[in-house]
Amino acid sequence: MITVAIDGPAGVGKSSTSKALARHFDLAYLDTGAMYRTSALWCMEQGIDLDATDLDEQSVVEAVGALFTEGHFEISVNPDDFWIQLDGRDVVEEIRSAEVSSHVSVVSSIQGVRHVLIAAQRAYIAAEADPDSQSDGRGVVAEGRDITTVVAPDAEVRILLTAREEVRAARRSGQDASKTSAAGKDDVAARDRVDSKVTSFTEPAEGVIEVDNSDMTFDQTLQTLVGIVEQALVDVDDENYSQYLDDYELDEDDRALIEAEGQHSNEPLSPKSVGVLAVVGRPNVGKSTLVNRILGRRAAVVEDTPGVTRDRVSYDAEWSGTDFKIVDTGGWEADAQGIGSAIADQAQLAVTLADAVMFVVDGQVGLTDMDTRLVTMLRQAGKPVVLAVNKLDSRNADYTAAEFWKLGMGEPYPISAMHGRGVGDLLDAAVDQLKKAEKTSGFLTPSGLPRVALVGRPNVGKSSLLNQLAGQERAVVNDLAGTTRDPIDEIIEIGDEDWLFIDTAGIKRRLHKISGAEYYSSLRTQAAIERSELALVLFDVSQPIADQDLKVMSQAVDAGRAVVLVFNKWDLLDDFGRQRLERLWQTEFDRVTWAERVNLSAKTGWHTNRLSQAMHTALESWDQRIPTGKLNAFLGTVQAAHPHPLRGGKQPRILFATQASTRPPRFVIFATGFLEASYRRFLERRLREEFGFQGTPIQLSVHIREKNKGKSK
Repeated sequence: MITVAIDGPAGVGKSSTSKALARHFDLAYLDTGAMYRTSALWCMEQGIDLDATDLDEQSVVEAVGALFTEGHFEISVNPDDFWIQLDGRDVVEEIRSAEVSSHVSVVSSIQGVRHVLIAAQRAYIAAEADPDSQSDGRGVVAEGRDITTVVAPDAEVRILLTAREEVRAARRSGQDASKTSAAGKDDVAARDRVDSKVTSFTEPAEGVIEVDNSDMTFDQTLQTLVGIVEQALVDVDDENYSQYLDDYELDEDDRALIEAEGQHSNEPLSPKSVGVLAVVGRPNVGKSTLVNRILGRRAAVVEDTPGVTRDRVSYDAEWSGTDFKIVDTGGWEADAQGIGSAIADQAQLAVTLADAVMFVVDGQVGLTDMDTRLVTMLRQAGKPVVLAVNKLDSRNADYTAAEFWKLGMGEPYPISAMHGRGVGDLLDAAVDQLKKAEKTSGFLTPSGLPRVALVGRPNVGKSSLLNQLAGQERAVVNDLAGTTRDPIDEIIEIGDEDWLFIDTAGIKRRLHKISGAEYYSSLRTQAAIERSELALVLFDVSQPIADQDLKVMSQAVDAGRAVVLVFNKWDLLDDFGRQRLERLWQTEFDRVTWAERVNLSAKTGWHTNRLSQAMHTALESWDQRIPTGKLNAFLGTVQAAHPHPLRGGKQPRILFATQASTRPPRFVIFATGFLEASYRRFLERRLREEFGFQGTPIQLSVHIREKNKGKSK
C-alpha cells in the first residue's frame, strides 16, 4: 500500500489534482476538506450558531463527534464516483454553498474538532490496506489540512502544493490572475489567517516536497505529481503489488512468478594454471576424433576428409584428477602452399606454446615420409612427445605399432580413437609428461568471463577481428569462404578486462542444403551462440547486405543474446556507400534498431577500440532489472494515456506486471484479455524509451486472468 498526502492553502487545486492523481494510479481518494465542510453543515443543522461571539466550542466538538461515531456520515473514496451522505442525503452540492464556505474555517479552527477529524481520516486511510477496499489494497491519495504533518506523517509521498496569493484568488473566483479583485485577494488572505491558527501550510515540513504551481497548468501540475509518485513507488515493497491480482484466478505458477526474485548471479572467476597438450599430426590421421574421445563429447568437427580442422582450437580437459588444456590442430604438411601453409603454421605454433605434444600417426597407412619430416619439427621444438598410433583395432595392433619405433619418439601407443581402445594408457603417459614439464603454459577457461560469440555469414571477417583484438594470428585467415570450421575460444584482454571470445564458422541457415564439415560446423556455431552471452554479428558492408546476413542476425536475437552489430570494412566505403547503409539501417534493420552498432575495419584495426563500450552497454542492458513498483507505475501511466483498443466490445486492461528474469529481460503481464501484437510492440517501444535496454532483446508474455467467480468488492 502507498499513501500520498497532499496539503496546501486554499486555491491551489488540491482536490481536483488529488482526484486525478488517484485515477491515474487506480488508488482511493480521500477529500478531508469535504469532511470539514460536512462538519460545518452538520453543526448548522443542529442549531449551533457558528457566528456567535461567545461560541461554545465544546458543543461543536460534541456535535462533530456524534456525526462520525453515530453513523450519520458516509463518504465515497472512489475518485470516479464521489459522494457524501448525511443521514442518507447527498450533500456534495450543499457543502460547496457560500454559507458553508464562510463557516468551515470556524469549525476547522477548533482543536477538538481537528482531533476528531484526524482520527476519522486515519481510519479511512488505514482501511485502504484491506484487499477488499476501494483500491484493492493499493493505497490512497488523501488531501487537506494537516495531512502531511499530523494525519499521515509516515506517508510514502508528502506534498505541499503552493501558489502565489493572487493566483489562488483568481482560481477561486474563476478569473485571470491579472484581473483579480482586491476583495478576492482579501478572501484568500482571510482564509489563510484563520487556518494558520491551528496548522502550518506555508512552509513544507522536513521530508515534504513543495510544488509551486503558480505558473503551471492543471495538466502540468498533475504530471509533476505523477512523476513524484512514480519515483516513490520504486521504494514500496514488491509484495504489495501482488494485491492487484487478489480478485483474479491465479495458479501456483503465477504466485511463484510474482514472488520470485529472478536475480542472476555471475559465477566467480576461477582461473587455474594447467599444462597444455598439443595434438599434432599430418592430415586425416584422426586428431579431432581423438580429441573428442578425450573430452567425452563431440566438440571438434570430424569428417573423413583431409583438412577439416584448420585452426588450433583449445579445450578444457581432465584425466585421472588432472586438469589440462588440450589443443587440436590442423594437419601439418611440409612445403604446403596457400591455406595449407597457414594451417601448418598454426600447428607449429601450437607445439611451440605447448608443454607436451601428442603426436598422432595412422597405423593403417603406416610410416610415411611426412611423419618423418614432422618428427624433425618436433625435435627442434624440444617438447616431450607421446606417440599415438591410431586406427588400430585388430589383435595385431601391438605388432603393427612396433614399426613406429623407427621415428625415435619413444614407445608407440596403439589406439583406436573411434572406439576408445588404448586411449586410457595413452592419456596416462601424456599426463605424466605434463607433470614433468618445467612450467604450465595454460589456464582453464574462467567460468565467470563474459562470453562473446563472433557470428556472421562466411568470410565477413570474424577471424580477422579475433586476430586484431588478440594482437596475434590466432585463427587462420584466408579469402576462401568457410576457412573457420571449429568454434575457437580465446581469452582476450580489452581495456584491462578479460573477455572470452568464440570465433565461429559462417552460419548457413539452410542446413538441409549443406553436408559434411559445413553441416557440423553450423551445428557447432549454433551451440556457440547458445553458450555465449553476447553476439557480435558481423556484416561485410563492402558487399550488398544479403538475406543470409539478416537471418544470421535473427538467429542471435531469437536466441535471446545481447547483440552488437559490427559493420566491417567500413573504411572501404565511399560517401554514397555509407548513405546506402544508413538507408538500409532504417529499413532492413528495423527489427534491431535497439542494438548497439559499431562501424570498423577488422583488418586495419580502425575503430575496433569502440567495441568495448558497446559490449559493456549491451551486457548491462541484458542484465538490467526494473523494480516491480517502478514497472507497474510506468505501465499504469502508459495505459492511462494509451489504453488498449476495444476488442470484441471489451477493452483488455493490464492488471499487474513483473520482470520474471534477466538475460535477456523477460516481462510477464497479467491482463484481463488478450493484448494484440501491435500493442505489445508499443509497450516494448515505451519500455525502451523509458528504461533503455540498448543492445538486448526484450521478451514480453501476457497471462490472461479472469476474476474469481462470486467475488466482488
